[in-house]
Amino acid sequence: MLSRKGIIPEEYVLTRLAEDPTEPRYRARERRARFVSKNGNCNVAHKNIREQGRFLQDVFTTLVDLKWPYTLLIFTMSFLCSWLLFAMVWWLIAFAHGDLAPGEAAAVPCITSIHSFSSAFLFSIEVQVTIGFGGRMVTEECPLAILILIVQNIVGLMINAIMLGCIFMKTAQAHRRAETLIFSKHAVIALRHSRLCFMLRVGDLRKSMIISATIHMQVVRKTTSPEGEVVPLHQLDIPMESGVGGNNIFLVAPLIIYHVIDAKSPLYDLAPCDLHHHHDLEIVVILEGVVETTGITTQARTSYLADEILWGQRFVPIVSEEDGRYSVDYSKFGNTIKVPTPLCTARQLDEDPSLLDILTLARGSLRKRSMAVAKAKAKFSISPDSLS
Repeated sequence: MLSRKGIIPEEYVLTRLAEDPTEPRYRARERRARFVSKNGNCNVAHKNIREQGRFLQDVFTTLVDLKWPYTLLIFTMSFLCSWLLFAMVWWLIAFAHGDLAPGEAAAVPCITSIHSFSSAFLFSIEVQVTIGFGGRMVTEECPLAILILIVQNIVGLMINAIMLGCIFMKTAQAHRRAETLIFSKHAVIALRHSRLCFMLRVGDLRKSMIISATIHMQVVRKTTSPEGEVVPLHQLDIPMESGVGGNNIFLVAPLIIYHVIDAKSPLYDLAPCDLHHHHDLEIVVILEGVVETTGITTQARTSYLADEILWGQRFVPIVSEEDGRYSVDYSKFGNTIKVPTPLCTARQLDEDPSLLDILTLARGSLRKRSMAVAKAKAKFSISPDSLS
């Protein structure tokens, strides 16, 4: 597709993620089944559908959902079949009227210049696509021919409306706009406002904005009820914050969306060591909004497995002010840096706040040590002017 190969850089197209190629790549261990892939496709196969006739009750949506080769095949066959059907009708009218009999043709034929099925087929094409070469035409001799002419024009208009509308909807589908909505390849867990937070970065590559953009997050995992019922895809909504409160975001520049891991969070008992053992943990992120240029609602999705969550890291800033305007460096979109973070669960941090105090003291001592080293370097450095 042109939008994938020509307009969007290749590093965005493959995974819809922007990453720094110089940074080390973390390979996520794929589990047996992933509910939502990184590019937003749902990994669900529908089998043993007995009521196939329901798809024919909504033919237009079925045509739009078909792949392009099948759509083009149906588009071509619909016109060819209608031309052949009405060509047979025109040939029968001419045959019944005696226009095809050599030497015994009527003085005024129903359709002029109809001598064989080939000429009837050409006349059918001329009528339906309103070409009108001028050699063939309907006369006043046969009222039935005039009626068939009206019917074929109506049928041709209906086929044009349905097929052209189907192709327009396929080319303007909402998920095409979602290709330029990108998520960071990895999510991170670090401290923000003295609380452990699950964070990810989302951005929009286009200048045309997404209106009323909202973001939702769900934890999908396999659970078992107290009664012994196994729920393979248990979905649990968890709140997210965009820095301004609520789920509504103003996506004019990349934003860091975060979820505070508190007592109501399903990640409350998640520890750093669990990120490599929770094979059934998957966090699905859904961004939804209205496209400003077309007014169509679009939705972009991604997911994070346990081994795609980095503990104790933070996203680097990518927005800077240059020449009186803000500039976004997408080459660092997914880059992270290590930050001091307690290696414990959010529950343990709430039960023992001294863990945060110890971390603060360690951070202060590390800052003082770095300042002392910088002063020492400045004191013992020799400038070129002193040597002269």
